[in-house]
Amino acid sequence: MVPDSVAFWGTGALIAVFLFAASAPSPLYGTYAALWHFSASTLTVVFALYAFALLLGLLVTGRLSDHLGRRPVILGGIAVEIAGMVLFILANSTEVLGIARAVQGFATGAVIGVLSAALVELSGAVGPGLAPMVSSAAPTFGLATGALGSSALVQYGPAPLRLVYWLIFAALVLGFGFVLLVRETGERRPGALASLKPVANIHRDARPAFVQVSPSLVALWALIGFYLSLAPGLIASIEQSRNLLWGGAAIFCLCMAGSLAVVLLKGVSAWTAMFYGCAALFVGVGVTAVAIAVTDGPLFIIATVVAGVGFGLAFLGAFRAVGAVTPADERAGTLASLYIVSYLAFSVPIVLAGIAQTHYPAHTVALVFSGAVAVLAGIGAVTALPNLNR
Repeated sequence: MVPDSVAFWGTGALIAVFLFAASAPSPLYGTYAALWHFSASTLTVVFALYAFALLLGLLVTGRLSDHLGRRPVILGGIAVEIAGMVLFILANSTEVLGIARAVQGFATGAVIGVLSAALVELSGAVGPGLAPMVSSAAPTFGLATGALGSSALVQYGPAPLRLVYWLIFAALVLGFGFVLLVRETGERRPGALASLKPVANIHRDARPAFVQVSPSLVALWALIGFYLSLAPGLIASIEQSRNLLWGGAAIFCLCMAGSLAVVLLKGVSAWTAMFYGCAALFVGVGVTAVAIAVTDGPLFIIATVVAGVGFGLAFLGAFRAVGAVTPADERAGTLASLYIVSYLAFSVPIVLAGIAQTHYPAHTVALVFSGAVAVLAGIGAVTALPNLNR
């Protein structure tokens, strides 16, 4: 068995790998659309398949590790994710691409809450304050590096539609072997089959905090969904460029800024992070709307960085606020519910935006979308303000 300190950082790395895989297809959507001749609305449906399958994984398996233990569920999720990478490698049509995204989404949903719970349980070897930081920073770091790395490989590397998936495949195989060496941190108890019944399980002690952080969760994950699906095409049109690195750079700036904000400001309290995160998100999205209106690419990137800082801080604050009031034996289910809200916001608004793009210009849709996110971020800041002294 590996020491808990090594297991902690390895578990954080696994979260990053899953989210790296989640953003890897984003810079490829334009290439897929050109090859298989599908529209923006079809693109958003393919994107949404990932998010809805992820929700299904969360709903069905969110509480399973509270009964079987963490390790079996994590290993199963890695195995399903590997199958998804195989489908991406073999994809030759929109249908296969959609199936691959759905399989990938289910795998991510099955493990994301469990990995976060395992981080908390392993954090005794490194310090309990690190678990919320890593749980918040690892997903955004994975999303950032996945988008930029994928766009660079597609633009300049060999086998542009497959190389990135082979690399993720290899990382997942290593991750599977690593998990076999990590001690079990959960407990086995009866009720595994009953736990598969889809239930949004939020422990009563966590419900007030959960309601308070919900507006900011919707704002920040809707923004992430927008960047992963539609922003690469938008920034390319603003810059009048076919270089895929523009799209990867936009996603990278948003997510990496969020990840760095979490690491550098990890010491702030939950509600302080929520307040300043929502404020930064409000400002960043507002300036992003200006950049879209005046078609200014550099301003778009600068505003994206500010919004990314807000994303990271607000998610860190939400995770801490909810996690701090949740009993240990209900942690995986409650954290899964937090991700359910997040990924509903991640998917539904983007489907609506994709449909809207069939009737209105992309710039108009992006401006309306940005305005809605800014309003929700403002509500999140107002909600966090009375809790700053907690």
